[in-house]
Amino acid sequence: MSARLLYVMDPMCSWCWGFAPVAQALAEQARAAGVEVHLVVGGLRTGSGAALEPNTRRYILEHWQAVHQATGQPFGFEGALPDGFVYDTEPACRAIVTARGLAADCAWTLLGLIQQAFYVEGRDVTLASVLVELAERAGVPRIEFAEAFDRAEQHVATAADFTWVQDLGIAGFPTLLAERNGQLALLTNGYQPLSELSPLLGRWLERAACA
Repeated sequence: MSARLLYVMDPMCSWCWGFAPVAQALAEQARAAGVEVHLVVGGLRTGSGAALEPNTRRYILEHWQAVHQATGQPFGFEGALPDGFVYDTEPACRAIVTARGLAADCAWTLLGLIQQAFYVEGRDVTLASVLVELAERAGVPRIEFAEAFDRAEQHVATAADFTWVQDLGIAGFPTLLAERNGQLALLTNGYQPLSELSPLLGRWLERAACA
């Protein structure tokens, strides 16, 4: 019997930042039961190359306010999404994929550092230099990460995650899937509190242990 928990998210998705404490607690619950936890990147906004329009910026910041009010997660609203900012989540997603391949245990830590840097500290996490610094803080050797980050294979692996998510029809993040013997079960598509999801995951883990 093979079982794992799949967390489908994007490091620059505000609801994923709101969900971060819940995701961490559920990951710990799964690992305690001997179930592997795997990060899958969704590609929330990729490839546009254009700076945010003022109306789009206002719309995104309204979402951030909603996430803050619903979850209590901190946001740095002052100076967020400055003029000229290109909201491309591909580099941050690729950073997670790169860390996942080099040091899987560090990928979760890197996810949290990217989210903290972007949403609280207002840093531009689309920049390779910032992502290399955060990866090193997460425990991935700096030179090894920097060399791997721009390799074609990392671009391909990141695109493969995006395609997998699209092929499943997952339209929103965060999404949590439980996989047992190749069969996927949806635990949540969208934010839900830990009080709702922990018992749900617990029941799935019990069934997985008996299978």
